Amino acid sequence: MAVQTKKPESRIALVRRARKINRVLAETYPDAHCELDYASPFQLLVATVLSAQTTDKRVNLTTPALFARYPSPEDLAAANPADVEEILSSIGLFRNKTKSVIGLSVALRDRFGGEVPRELEDMVTLPGVGRKTANVVLGNAYGVPGLTVDTHFGRISRRLGWTDSDDPVKVEAEIGGLIEKKDWVILSHRLIWHGRRICHSRKPACGACPVAKLCPSFGLGPVEAAEAEGLIKAGPFS
Repeated sequence: MAVQTKKPESRIALVRRARKINRVLAETYPDAHCELDYASPFQLLVATVLSAQTTDKRVNLTTPALFARYPSPEDLAAANPADVEEILSSIGLFRNKTKSVIGLSVALRDRFGGEVPRELEDMVTLPGVGRKTANVVLGNAYGVPGLTVDTHFGRISRRLGWTDSDDPVKVEAEIGGLIEKKDWVILSHRLIWHGRRICHSRKPACGACPVAKLCPSFGLGPVEAAEAEGLIKAGPFS
């Protein structure tokens, strides 16, 4: 007797499923937004660089003192690195991040007239700034469509069967082909919120997941509602 195999998902079916998941996540997280505190594109850029390998909460506890002392790129560009390191000392990799935020401030002052550029190609020339950081700033500060492929976004995209790639650039391109461009920025927030609250890396709360019926990875975590609900982490994470 021949072994029955699951029929591969067609492109049309994948797009429909992806957009349905996006709609469900929109209902689940109606307040999804960037959880870094900022009051300008410059502050968001610095905060995003600082958030690498640390929590938004830790960054939000640290940046008020930094921005109070150095409110503009010109101010931070002229800062004594030792003074900046002292302010950032509670953040992981603070010495390297001090070099990055001072370096990007120098670049903003000298090459962009003290303004955060609005083009991704310009953004990624700044010290410490890659596509992920650039998309965060462009999307949230300037409304430029882009996908923020962080660890949560990548993990959940693979679990949902939207991509099988670990390459952020490829993931960005593949997901961009599934979801309407107008939803790219908010989708990034929805997936990040979902990853922080329910679809955890080690033990996802599958039995309490709003998109469980649409997820090919259902069962990676507990499927019983009671146990799964105990894994949900309440926000905000800022």
